[in-house]
This record gives sequence, structure tokens and C-alpha cells, in this order.
Amino acid sequence: MAEVPCKINLIPFNPFPDSGFTRSPRETVRRFSAILSAAGVVTTTRKTRGDDIDAACGQLAGQVRDRTRRAQRLARVA
Repeated sequence: MAEVPCKINLIPFNPFPDSGFTRSPRETVRRFSAILSAAGVVTTTRKTRGDDIDAACGQLAGQVRDRTRRAQRLARVA
């Protein structure tokens, strides 16, 4: 198998209602990162952001009000 140079970004999960998932403890993420690093994989752990608005990896879970009024603008065009 050929080696593929890569970098892994670890992004802590931002839990949101009814997802059924929780964020891994910081120490668990740190240990996983250390295992990857020991195997020669370049690894970064991203800072947690967006948990205050139920965002995970750029996706919103629906508790944020649409301040752009996009739906209203699209209704006017249609």
C-alpha cells in the first residue's frame, strides 16, 4: 500500500438536542491525537466553536433564527 501524505484535523463534536451523541472528553481526544502522532500522522485538534448556537462542523441544528430573512426574499421572487 502506498503512503499518502495527509494531515488530520480533530474537531470536537458540538452536541445538540436529540442528536444522541456527546463530545469526547478532552483527555480522550488528546490520547487519540498522541496515538496518531506516534504513527507518524500529522494531527491538529481544532478549537471548539459554535457550541453556543448548536453548530457542528458548520452545520446548524435549527435553534438559530434566520436573520437574513432568506425565506421571505425567496417567497417574493416566486
